[in-house]
Parts: sequence; structure tokens; C-alpha cells
Amino acid sequence: MPSATILEKKQEYVEHLRGKIEAAPAGVLVDYIGINVEQDTALRKELREAGVDYKVVKNTMLHLALQNTPYAELDSVLTGSTALALANEEDSLAAARILCKYAEKSKGKFTVKIGYMDGKVMPAEEVVALSKLPGREGLLSMLLSALTGNLRGLAVGLNALAEKRAEEGGEQPSQTEEKPAEAETKEAAEETPAEAKAEEPKADEKTEESAPAEEKAESSDAES
Repeated sequence: MPSATILEKKQEYVEHLRGKIEAAPAGVLVDYIGINVEQDTALRKELREAGVDYKVVKNTMLHLALQNTPYAELDSVLTGSTALALANEEDSLAAARILCKYAEKSKGKFTVKIGYMDGKVMPAEEVVALSKLPGREGLLSMLLSALTGNLRGLAVGLNALAEKRAEEGGEQPSQTEEKPAEAETKEAAEETPAEAKAEEPKADEKTEESAPAEEKAESSDAES
């Protein structure tokens, strides 16, 4: 029978494991028995560099840790060898992506058992499908490409608008040049009646000049 100290340590371990499972945004359980030491070392290195917490766990300890959590369904696959990979907040798909890649290369020797993400338990098929999605770097690259394309389109549109305005601005001077000519025509039209009025008194003067001559002729006739 295990001593009280051993039981206490096991209980602490279970609580610690439960806390890590609940805190992780995603996790994957795998059967690792089919890979050799060299492959296991390479796998652990890649997972560590991606920020994934990977460790071999005893099924009994994991069974206890899953109790009273949203992931109690994970208990259904706790047979054989089991390793648990917990992703981080920066890239919640890292664990699934790396482990599914190794599982595909191993041709059945290394298998994905089950997984979870954001409180939902997922069968192996869904974990594999999830692993095909782009990771954080892939999403950032796609976002950058989209932003670059939008900025390029905006630049082309602004350039076209500037050219159109420049063309419209080039036509305006010709319209402005025509305005003085129109003004001169208007002034000439306004001056014509004034000139006509100025000439009218001359006609009156001739009439007045001819009137005394006629009177003088009438006077001469009267004397004779």
C-alpha cells in the first residue's frame, strides 16, 4: 500500500496536470510506441521550438486529471502508450500540425488518438483536418498579402484619380482664354448704341443749320 507521502505527491501531480490541460487552448493525445529514439528526439525538439508542452503520461494519472473537466471524453482512448501535447496561446494549432505530420510519415507506427480545442473534444479525424489549416505564421502571411493587395489597388486608384484631375485641369485654361473674347464682344455690343447716340446730335445740328437758310430765302421773297 502506497504511503501517505506518495499519495500526496500523486495527488499534487494530478492537480498540476489538470490545471495545465484546462489552461491550454488545445491538446492532442498520441500513441508514440511506433517511433524510435532518434525520431522521438527530433519530434520533441520540433515541438519544444514551437512552444508545445509534450510529455509521456500514465493513463491512470491522466484519467484522474480529466475528471471534473470539460475533457472527460478523452478518457475513452486511454489505452496503450499515451503522450500528451499541449499547445500555447500564440499558436494553438502547432501541436496538431506537428504530430499529424509525424503520424503521416510513420505510416501507422505513430498515431493520433484524440484531441481538443476551446472546450470541445475532437476525434482523430477532426484533429487531422485541423492540422491542415495554416498556422500563425501562415495566417500572418495571408493577412499581409491581402493588405498589400488592397494597398496596391488603393495606390492605383489614387493615381488614376490624380491623372484624371490633371487632365481636367489642363482643359480649364482654354475655357478661361475664351472668356476675354466673349467679354470683348459684349463690350463692343454695349458700345454700339452709345456711338449711335453720339452721332444723333450731328443730324439735329444739320437741321438747325438748314432752318435759318430757309428763313433767309423766305425773307428775300417777301422784300421783292
